[in-house]
Amino acid sequence: MKITDQYKKGLCPISFEIFPPKGELHPEEARLVLSGLKELSPAYISVTCSAGGTGGSSRKTAELSGIVQNEFGITAAAHITGINAKTADVDAAISDIKAHGITNILALRGDRIEGAEPGDFRYGAELIAYLKKSPVAGGLTIGAGCYPEGHVDCESFEKDLDHLKEKADAGAEFLISQLFFENESYYRFIDKARAKGIALPVDAGIMPIMGKSQITRMVFLCGASLPAPVVRILAKYENDPEALRSACLDYAAAQIIGLIESGAADGIHIYSMNKPDVAKALVSEVCNARH
Repeated sequence: MKITDQYKKGLCPISFEIFPPKGELHPEEARLVLSGLKELSPAYISVTCSAGGTGGSSRKTAELSGIVQNEFGITAAAHITGINAKTADVDAAISDIKAHGITNILALRGDRIEGAEPGDFRYGAELIAYLKKSPVAGGLTIGAGCYPEGHVDCESFEKDLDHLKEKADAGAEFLISQLFFENESYYRFIDKARAKGIALPVDAGIMPIMGKSQITRMVFLCGASLPAPVVRILAKYENDPEALRSACLDYAAAQIIGLIESGAADGIHIYSMNKPDVAKALVSEVCNARH
């Protein structure tokens, strides 16, 4: 299924992300994660590249995407990154992805790796433009990333919107947002993106907070801001893991419900951290609150 077909139903589908930590997610471990996620009837599951990006971990990404789609019957979206990749690396990764029957990809710039030789693609838009004209990538549905608070490496929010417009103009067909913890930042982003002529469907990215170290790391990596209610939750339940988990699930559920009811999100993409129990608890809370 083309991921873009899901938006034609007028719903707000829920999807998930899984990842191979440091390049390793044993197939049997992946199957356990996917067994849990399948119970939630996801619209699709995206599979990330680990550190090193395309060329370093594309075979693992393709393999896991194949398990998602061919064994579990769930549409898969394989990540592919360009900043550390040569054209030949991208072609090889795409060939591997397609060999597993995957037809949806998320084309990203990727994270810079200190000391690594630069690749052939400085920005996500350059990678997307290459894929759209490459015969190797023919037939793929290409998604891209977007950043409600601007990319951490970009000089300004407005400049980041310009880059997003370039991705749309290059041929991106849908967007998945970086995680955020304040819906107002997402609503502002959507308003400004639409005003700039970016009409692509956007899946809002939500990551339930499970611990202080996790959120500290993610905020540092992606530049997401922590609103006061989240800071208060972290402070109040710092020494009570179960209460912290419950409060953070409540917060993420409230985010999702607000996004769905506002109509601002075309879909919800949950960064599940390979934890199906967390995904189940979150989706259950959302469903219970809406019925």
